[in-house]
Amino acid sequence: MLFLLLMILALSLTIQSHSYHKSKVISSANFFTGGVYEMTSNVEGYFNLKIQNEELAKENARLKSLLFNTKDTTKMAKLDTIKGVNKIEIVESEVIKNSYSSQINFLTLNSGSRQGVKSEMGVINSLGIVGVVENTSTNYCTVLSILNTESPINAKIKKSNHIGSLTWNGKNTGYVQLVDVPRLASVRKGDTIVTGAQSTIFPENINIGTVYKIYTDNQTNFYTIDVKLFNDMTSLGHVYIIKNKDRDEIINLEKKTQKNE
Repeated sequence: MLFLLLMILALSLTIQSHSYHKSKVISSANFFTGGVYEMTSNVEGYFNLKIQNEELAKENARLKSLLFNTKDTTKMAKLDTIKGVNKIEIVESEVIKNSYSSQINFLTLNSGSRQGVKSEMGVINSLGIVGVVENTSTNYCTVLSILNTESPINAKIKKSNHIGSLTWNGKNTGYVQLVDVPRLASVRKGDTIVTGAQSTIFPENINIGTVYKIYTDNQTNFYTIDVKLFNDMTSLGHVYIIKNKDRDEIINLEKKTQKNE
């Protein structure tokens, strides 16, 4: 121990009295501390990824709200400053449970009535549609996935605007079916399928997928199209719930019209 103490003292005196040795020690110390700081920064950055992802999701929600409320992108900045103009609001949420192995699949999100979520609100993410809100509690909601065999969604071929009903045959999680498409529709493999204008749940022109195969239904004489989804429905994280402020007004008006017929 005495030898080690004397050696450390001698090295210290040597370093202090010679500028060359002193500069080498400082350089080595800077290299070591720099490496430690970089490692610490990487670890902190890793644990901050969740916070950063949440902030990005909130910003995407704000931008999507602006996008859905105007077709002219030059008006977005101006629209954002006008209160009470937007007809569509976006609630940022996260998938905490996802089923995709049955005929009727559901997701659970960590947003509910406290955040203004109601049944029959559309759910999307950055790639396309995800499903429709089914039930809500105070802080959570369940969402009927597009991977279900019972609830069709209004959709269309983007380039021609020919509409059909989007459903699922229960076979492959990567594909859904667009049925009742008129035979006169011009459609080819690779064409984009988007949401239609006849829905009060989803805004028009939200991405769904691309045409993969085209069949002719001999009984109805309509096309049935296999649509390859943009979304991987087995791996979902942050999503956006769409609140259409005009939806109740439209539905009530349509019900009143149907009663008078």
